[in-house]
Amino acid sequence: MGKKIKITINGETVEIVKGTSILEAANQAGVIIPTLCYHKDLCVAGNCRVCVVEIAGQKRLAPACATPCDEGMDVLTNTLKVRNSRKHIIELLLSEHNADCTNCYKNGGCELQKLASEYKIMNQDFIHLVPFRNYTIDMFSPSIIKDDSKCIRCQRCVRTCAELQGVNALTMSYKGEHAKITTFFEKAMNDVVCTNCGQCINHCPTGALVEKNYIEEVWSAISDKTKYVVVQTAPAVRVGLGEELGFEPGARVTGKMVAALKRLGFDAVMDTDFTADLTIMEEGTELLTRLKGALVDKNPDIKLPMATSCSPGWIKFIEHMYPSLLDHLSSCKSPQQMFGALVKTYYAKARNIDPEKIVSVSIMPCTAKKFEAARPEMHDSGYRDVDYVLTTRELAIMIKQAGIDFMKLKDAHYDRLMGESTGAGVIFGATGGVMEAALRTAYELVTGRDVPFENLKILPVRGMEGVKEASIKIENPLEKWSFLDGVELNCAIAHGLVNAKKVMDSIVAGTSHYHFIEFMACPGGCLGGGGQPIPTNPEIRARRTEAIYAEDEGMPMRKSHLNPEITKIYKDFLIAPLGDRRINKINTKYTPRKRY
Repeated sequence: MGKKIKITINGETVEIVKGTSILEAANQAGVIIPTLCYHKDLCVAGNCRVCVVEIAGQKRLAPACATPCDEGMDVLTNTLKVRNSRKHIIELLLSEHNADCTNCYKNGGCELQKLASEYKIMNQDFIHLVPFRNYTIDMFSPSIIKDDSKCIRCQRCVRTCAELQGVNALTMSYKGEHAKITTFFEKAMNDVVCTNCGQCINHCPTGALVEKNYIEEVWSAISDKTKYVVVQTAPAVRVGLGEELGFEPGARVTGKMVAALKRLGFDAVMDTDFTADLTIMEEGTELLTRLKGALVDKNPDIKLPMATSCSPGWIKFIEHMYPSLLDHLSSCKSPQQMFGALVKTYYAKARNIDPEKIVSVSIMPCTAKKFEAARPEMHDSGYRDVDYVLTTRELAIMIKQAGIDFMKLKDAHYDRLMGESTGAGVIFGATGGVMEAALRTAYELVTGRDVPFENLKILPVRGMEGVKEASIKIENPLEKWSFLDGVELNCAIAHGLVNAKKVMDSIVAGTSHYHFIEFMACPGGCLGGGGQPIPTNPEIRARRTEAIYAEDEGMPMRKSHLNPEITKIYKDFLIAPLGDRRINKINTKYTPRKRY
């Protein structure tokens, strides 16, 4: 704890740690200072100047976000000078902003719109410059729409892409009136090293960056009586959806979500957690097979460490940044794509439905899933695995459009056959969850015993550190796995692509000692995904994480291999983990891409 100092804010004495910004001090004192470029996830920029305050003895107004407090400082946040300055700044931003708010996807959720309302910007004193600007709208990406006419150049997206993701797909170009957020050589987002993670959307204060939505396409499919519309829901959606519909962050709304989907008119409501469990069986078997190849067969072609393949943002990142290391990826499709492939093969056959008539919809916390569903590799069953991907936010919009009072819904249950899951599938939604689920199953399959952690909680893989490490020693394994006796399985977990880069660089340098690595593109894992409710910050992600683990602990089954529907699908269709790939369609390979 640093040295304590006292300052005055609007005549009230506040004791804070020296170096605390005026913005943070005001927040502690219950004083709200407006911001646009500031975000808890990002470094301080001080670009927008909406947060200006008056400091006694200083002629110029100071940005509260970028000004540290000093002993005895006297801060005024609501003087006429401050209010007029903020109002003029908002007016200037609006003069260059396409303020067609009722037609904007972000209507009601735009921070600039909120400030304009609070400061009652009724008349525009400045020339409206939008008609004189040659703004462009980039709609080529299947995941993200970039509309320059709504950009206020706060640079949150630029800092997000650089600081959180280390991708730098977006940058600030030109100066003065020509300044704008753009990409490499001003190419479309779909043609640069964009991973489609959607973190730029989560951090954008306006409608300049939004997800490409497929709401009307899904409504059309539901209304088409010749179609059989199946929906799957990802683990993280159940701990995020409530935020859009009146609940506090971290509320678990699984049953209400299922009830709402049934009311919307989906023919079958099923759980992506089922294929999360299936992923564990496939991925765990693949890891053990690779370990045998390396340790027993001494096969030099075996690639270790093996990396997870659940996160499509991470997949596109490695394709661009480390294409020579693609063989380190698990061959498993993501749970979303496994589910889509099985719906149009296994499920269609079991329910006697023509796959041509099935429309496969997924509800995901992730904008990159939209890109993943459109990949050419995801059509190998003869049909597109997943036809439409909706984010958590898009589902909330559909629920509101349908006039459903979400709060009053009674809990409903997922439909059977690909609707049963375990707690291990649920924790896929949090960073470290895939690793924990894999270890719960792999350790028991190898030793015949539970993992040596109380109540199956493998704490070393949990938490919000950017890179986590865990080791588990295998002792007294079953005879089949005797070659693993005494082996210490070294694992790593990275979330946020800037942290993934650190781990990948260690592999390139030859200093990695890991056998298995979980990568998630977004901070906190899927629960912090680019399609989750806005706002997002460390506190909200922490509450969603708590909810994910609480959901796991409340499940009757918490290990993937105990799921009876997993046993059934292997008996009836897949035969065995890593079975005949000509039949199962749940494995794939990925594509080397250029950086530029």
